[in-house]
Amino acid sequence: MATSEKIICNAIEIQKLIPQQPPMVMVNKLISCSDGKTVSAFMVDKENIFCENGVFTEPGLIENIAQTAAAGVGYQLMSAHAADAEIPIGYIGAIKNLKIHFLPPVGHQIQTEVQIEHQVMNATVISGKIRSENNLAVECEMKIFLK
Repeated sequence: MATSEKIICNAIEIQKLIPQQPPMVMVNKLISCSDGKTVSAFMVDKENIFCENGVFTEPGLIENIAQTAAAGVGYQLMSAHAADAEIPIGYIGAIKNLKIHFLPPVGHQIQTEVQIEHQVMNATVISGKIRSENNLAVECEMKIFLK
């Protein structure tokens, strides 16, 4: 990711947009959020609870996609309402067509893109993609339910 890209939320501000708190935060930056598409970035750190043997493991990757979706919802709520809007808690209901092409290594920044595909009542279907050094690492569809 180029250092000149705009960032709309940094690591501290992200924590106001998602219900997760350290050490479970898997998003460092919110890069963009509009028209049902959210893009985030995350620096894979060796101290992360989902890092093992020098790579960011599958549970962390899945959580990163879900938290990117959550950050998008939180950002939209904060933009449309007061800064004290209550952030909803979401649950992963299903993961479909998960393809893990490789596990990003420690020290790499990943960029995650989530696109809302369908939304019916409290259920949202998203497609998610994670890239590491512009290479597609992970892709899936996810069904998320908001409480």
